[in-house]
Amino acid sequence: MSLVAIDRVNIHSNRRPLNDQKVAELMQSIKTNGLLNPITIDQNFNLLAGLHRLTACKLLGFEQVECRVLPIEDIDHARLAEIDENLIRNELEALERAELWLERDKILERIGLRAMSGENQYTKKGGELGSSPPSKTTQQLAQETGYNKRTYQLGKQIAKNIDPEVKEVIKKTPVAKSHSSLLKIARAGSKEREQAELAEQKAQEAKAKKKQEELQKQAELAAQARAKQKELQLTALQGISAEKEAKDSVKSHKVQPIEKAISALTLPSVKLGDEWMLDKHLVFCGNTAEDRFIQLLPSNAALAIATLTSPWEHDYLINEAHVVAVLAREGHIQDFCTRHRMPFRYEWILDGLYIGVYSHKPITKPDKPIGIEGIEGIVAYLISLYTKHDNFVIAPFLGNAEVLITCERMGRICFAGDHNLERVDRAIERWQRWTRLEARNEKLNKA
Repeated sequence: MSLVAIDRVNIHSNRRPLNDQKVAELMQSIKTNGLLNPITIDQNFNLLAGLHRLTACKLLGFEQVECRVLPIEDIDHARLAEIDENLIRNELEALERAELWLERDKILERIGLRAMSGENQYTKKGGELGSSPPSKTTQQLAQETGYNKRTYQLGKQIAKNIDPEVKEVIKKTPVAKSHSSLLKIARAGSKEREQAELAEQKAQEAKAKKKQEELQKQAELAAQARAKQKELQLTALQGISAEKEAKDSVKSHKVQPIEKAISALTLPSVKLGDEWMLDKHLVFCGNTAEDRFIQLLPSNAALAIATLTSPWEHDYLINEAHVVAVLAREGHIQDFCTRHRMPFRYEWILDGLYIGVYSHKPITKPDKPIGIEGIEGIVAYLISLYTKHDNFVIAPFLGNAEVLITCERMGRICFAGDHNLERVDRAIERWQRWTRLEARNEKLNKA
């Protein structure tokens, strides 16, 4: 171990981002116990491992820091030491770990320490006894990481096949922690990735032969395939994120009882024509196919969720919301599709319900979600998939207030209505029980 002036330690730009909370925890630990685990540097004072510890020491005003010095001869060996140090850490997310596995493999291959398929790890290809350390097989590399061979190989597939820009989006979400979700995204757009790789190979060949026209053609084909791959992977991420948010929403709903005390609140007495404000939501008492309801709607709703009714008079929804989802029993949808002119995009059957999705603009269909059950689960999934926080959602039929309550739980703004006064009354009462807030009759306020 050596004491080194803290300002002499060089930090390279490719290091992992700092976690402020971790730095704060280390500062407290170092103040109490000292630096228990020295940082690691090479003989040129380049930091190999311990950025959080080094930062904590700097913030505490240390002028020197205890270091373990490794005699690294080149950049590849330095980076290997850094990767090995990072892989010991338990807080790595699945995506981060997969990227380190792939990078480590590439470095070992570059310096001749990675056994290729069919190669004896103890000899060189010519059959001569190697003087350098034996190259490592996939099985050995997996064992070194503490994972089995299949998990290790799939992890490298994740790191290699997910588009770099998609990775950056993933790193801001809980999906980064899920190996199975990452693998699903990595496999999205597989055909397009293979097309891109083939075009890139042909472009290299054309470049070597100085065929400029062919080079440009293949480069354009590769770019188009990569763009499509990225689109499909973002769609897969969107579906996975929506599925998780929907499940979390329903789970929290089950944990937190709806029946809260509302003894201090006035229960609603609704009449046709009323407009009730439920904090930021609006509930209209009347026919939601009439102009009066339509005029209340925002001009930029993200989503409308409607149940199929007879007669259906709600084709106007497609001009009020970017996406319209119609829920119906499976046997009733064919007649609906033939009679009405909303631009159909795709369909699902979830938990015995048919969901038809309509939009003026083409939208990519995510994979069918797994484990989404019940009306509230389906509603939560649709809201997660097609809306963001504070977006507007239209519900022209109240049912049991599934859309209204889900919007309340998930931070969306609901414009709802129904001509059935019992359903309106029940929806407002349910919202009041859930929030412990009191609904306001806008008609009385205007009077």
